[in-house]
Amino acid sequence: MSALEEHEDVYAPDQLKPTNRRRAQRGAIISAVVLLMFFWGNQEGNTEKVWLVVIAAGLILAVIGDIVLRKAGLRPND
Repeated sequence: MSALEEHEDVYAPDQLKPTNRRRAQRGAIISAVVLLMFFWGNQEGNTEKVWLVVIAAGLILAVIGDIVLRKAGLRPND
């Protein structure tokens, strides 16, 4: 046995602490809403609007995917 195999893994205390799932979901939804509120800005082209919609939709899809996977039992509950 080598010297590296004798030691246990070292973790920071915050690595073992679960995150607050509801707070993360609310944060993602609020961020998506804020991104969509940028539609009423002073941009001239539509390129910015496309990116805003894509990023906001990605955040919403991540939240929906997390909810579906947890209901199906494929992700552990915190």
